[in-house]
Amino acid sequence: MNAGILSMGKYVPEKVLTNLDLEGMVDTSDEWIRTRTGIEERRVAADDVNTSDMAYFASVEAIEKAQINAEDIDLILVATVTPDMPFPSVACLLQARLGAKNAAAMDISAACAGFIYGLVTAKQYIENKVYQTILIVGVEKLSKITNWQDRNTAVLFGDGAGAAIMGPVSDGKGILSFELGADGTKAKELYQEGPHIMMNGREVFKFAVRQMGESAVNVVEKAGLKKEDIHLLVPHQANIRIMEASRLRLELPEDKVMKTVHKYGNTSSSSIPLALADAIEEDKMKDGDIIVCVGFGGGLTWGAVAIRWGK
Repeated sequence: MNAGILSMGKYVPEKVLTNLDLEGMVDTSDEWIRTRTGIEERRVAADDVNTSDMAYFASVEAIEKAQINAEDIDLILVATVTPDMPFPSVACLLQARLGAKNAAAMDISAACAGFIYGLVTAKQYIENKVYQTILIVGVEKLSKITNWQDRNTAVLFGDGAGAAIMGPVSDGKGILSFELGADGTKAKELYQEGPHIMMNGREVFKFAVRQMGESAVNVVEKAGLKKEDIHLLVPHQANIRIMEASRLRLELPEDKVMKTVHKYGNTSSSSIPLALADAIEEDKMKDGDIIVCVGFGGGLTWGAVAIRWGK
């Protein structure tokens, strides 16, 4: 039994915070942000919109597109580092609001690699016939832990949610291979201290450039594929220069890389599912295409999957 993605849903807040807006908040410039990160704007959730709210909006769309009911869901996995509260989990709050009364529920804390961790976890349950229908959500309200006076981090982050319904798919489709990893010795390169995100930008950049490329190549090889078989690379949308390094490592043309960093910024665990949802909307993936998703994040963590798209 193969496990694959049956549908995607997304939610981004209405409020847009542009680089020009940030010029009035912190010592930076639109030109500086664009050239170093590729970010032009990001979305910021209202004070009364919680992480679980965004997760709910994205999940409802994914459920509708999968043509299932909430009661059909066996397990809810929510990847986030910005829960509404330490406990209960966002997954439990989401389960109640959806009315998914038959689902087990838990959160995954793997930062920007969290959605990949969720996909791989769901794959094990489905292929071992423990659960059949699983909801995976990547969601963050990073605006609540961003120091808007720190120009090194204030320009990077945004809010949003992406959701996937996973279940059994036909032979040869779904997740073909994966890689997960972590290096806790580098925990203090990217972490939360008190109320705010702290980051050693130089070290995180070097790690990401190396690890994103390596992991993407590894899952392609594990799946018995070649670089030229890749139809679309969906990387974590952290920084355009990191994404470009991954593209070059895989020797892909620019039109085979999904880019949303310019309009959403770095949304951590929601970055990859938001990019997947947009790729579907923009008709960038068709049945049978090989899709490679790869991400890295605080922990430090990383993960990648090779998927043959379709049911």
